[in-house]
Amino acid sequence: MASERFDLAPGVTMKTWWVNHKQTQRQEIGGGYLWSPKAEANGNKSYFYDNMRIARPGDVVLSYANGKIDYVGLVSDDAISAPKPQEFGTTGEYWSDEGWELPVTWTRLPNSFVPKAHLDSVRRYLPAKYSPLNDQGNGNQKAYLAEIPLELFEYIIVRVGPDIKVAGSSPEPRFDSIEADLDNVAERSIRADVSLSETEKEQICSARRGQGEFRKNVSLLESSCRVTGVETLSLLIASHIKPWRSCSTAQERLDGNNGLLLTPTVDKLFDRGYISFSSDGDLLISPRLATVDINRLGLNQAIKSKPLTLKQTHYLEYHRTTVFLP
Repeated sequence: MASERFDLAPGVTMKTWWVNHKQTQRQEIGGGYLWSPKAEANGNKSYFYDNMRIARPGDVVLSYANGKIDYVGLVSDDAISAPKPQEFGTTGEYWSDEGWELPVTWTRLPNSFVPKAHLDSVRRYLPAKYSPLNDQGNGNQKAYLAEIPLELFEYIIVRVGPDIKVAGSSPEPRFDSIEADLDNVAERSIRADVSLSETEKEQICSARRGQGEFRKNVSLLESSCRVTGVETLSLLIASHIKPWRSCSTAQERLDGNNGLLLTPTVDKLFDRGYISFSSDGDLLISPRLATVDINRLGLNQAIKSKPLTLKQTHYLEYHRTTVFLP
């Protein structure tokens, strides 16, 4: 059983996933992640891509490519909005340039599992809808990250080796390092942009840290933290609503409407997607935040803030759909 094979903490609810990534398996296994676009090429939503934001730290993933499963992975942090990895090269040229990156720690299995060799048994466990495999036992063309029943996961693991261990109790968080890497890539691009003056480059790059021109612009619209009510400016951080790394123009990175003044703890919660705000300015709390932590952080006593500007609501729509954790 899973509780005998995997080091799960008491009370941990583990989801089990299957990823079809023949085109990008080498890069994703080597890099310690999964990456998908946010939508299909025609702009339609995808169940399989949306699953990237549903997967949580402690979940486990089976890696399927070239007709077999050779790796099992442990999700180590929540998904983050990220550009398409450069190491993909020309693979997926039709994919959008920004998608979801999900940190995963991969372990090679001692033996491969070939679904076609166990197809009658595997079929019993495959989900009726959004299956990662078709009736012939091949990967479904549009399938990427699919949730599978624990029974199917156990059936496969039992057959690949008795010594597999996936420590799911306290996965290593990777959000901060990924965020820094993405910000560094964006900053190098800005520094190399010959169309920008040195002054403009400094203004844009200082905005990454909530400083300079950006902080001044935010302070013209905001005077206190929208959660705690703290008004002492030296205690407040100018936080981007649409993350600095995700902004497509200098104007977005410096726009005061793309910012809020938040205390450091609230800024961290907002940046990580544990909280957001409705268009009316009401605090939204992610279901991933434990009730006991909500109380300890005082989020249940959040103040009612002044109305948002129309432009702020547009940026917050991006935050709710791209950063806020469902």
